[in-house]
Amino acid sequence: MKKVLIPVDDTKGSEAILSVFSNLVKPPEEIILLHVEKPGGKSLMYDMLGDAEMSTLKEMLEGTEYKEKLDKRAEKILTYYKKRLNHGGLVNIKTVVRMGHPADEILKVAEEENAELMILGCNGKDKLHKLITGCVTKDVEKRAHVPVLVAKSRGCEKGVEHCVRGEAYVAE
Repeated sequence: MKKVLIPVDDTKGSEAILSVFSNLVKPPEEIILLHVEKPGGKSLMYDMLGDAEMSTLKEMLEGTEYKEKLDKRAEKILTYYKKRLNHGGLVNIKTVVRMGHPADEILKVAEEENAELMILGCNGKDKLHKLITGCVTKDVEKRAHVPVLVAKSRGCEKGVEHCVRGEAYVAE
């Protein structure tokens, strides 16, 4: 395996990725660590923005204090995961920051970087929260053109079964 895309954020689901990744038999030649900034936070209105509105929002945020805050947060998250993965002796780690709808940006980066596998975390949202806000991991699984390995954190569900931290399954 040459390239693996690992989208990360500050949730327990992303932390579970480390456990799953360390159990891979052969490390890839390159890891692309991706963080997608969501300028709307957890607002439901943000998820309703189309491409034109998202582009306008990105332009409006450039050079603002809020954008600087988002960038610092992204840098902190990516630095944390890069250090954790480097600790295992991996050298070739590329970091990427994007802004937009997480599932869309993850899929775009996977295609641009010719990733052969994606490892995503599942953060254990309850069913009502998933119904309202959706689930990035499920959206990526459905639309991906490469295998998706899902690292589950405590409380994440697969069907009705609860999983333990670090359990993984490959989406078909």
